[in-house]
Amino acid sequence: MKYALVVFPSKKLQDLANSYRKRYDPKYALIPPHITLKAAFEASEEEAEVFRGQLKEIAKKYNPFLLKVTKVKSFEPVSNTIYFKVEPTPELEGLFADFRDRLPGGPPPYSFVPHITIGQELSKEEHADVFRQLEMVGIDHEEKVNRFHLLYQLENGIWTVYETYHLGKD
Repeated sequence: MKYALVVFPSKKLQDLANSYRKRYDPKYALIPPHITLKAAFEASEEEAEVFRGQLKEIAKKYNPFLLKVTKVKSFEPVSNTIYFKVEPTPELEGLFADFRDRLPGGPPPYSFVPHITIGQELSKEEHADVFRQLEMVGIDHEEKVNRFHLLYQLENGIWTVYETYHLGKD
């Protein structure tokens, strides 16, 4: 089965991201707007039982934190992906490192850049046009994050929540 770990932002921020995603992201219907902490990886149900316990331990290590989204950026020239830039925090970076080091799936192909994708798989021309427009719009958003989610992928490609982990020592 395929799993992933994400933070879902507030409904307000998801609605804003989706206002762009429904036009510029072909994966719009497969998963809500999110910050990927561990990209899709394969694991058996037995392996999942083991790492679910590890996820509970990891969640206790980190307190809730302030999520700041500050601007529209792009991964060009690596890819024609446009995103809301999420300011790195020690908590986000720590969660990413713990998931990378303790869970199946090997190291990610890129360094960790916390973000919320709003457009991807765009042609070069469409990317340039859309990015210019969105860059001028800008974004300045803050909210508190107190949980992350283990997702799994259904046969139709849609991602759904398997389990939610609350940050802190509750």
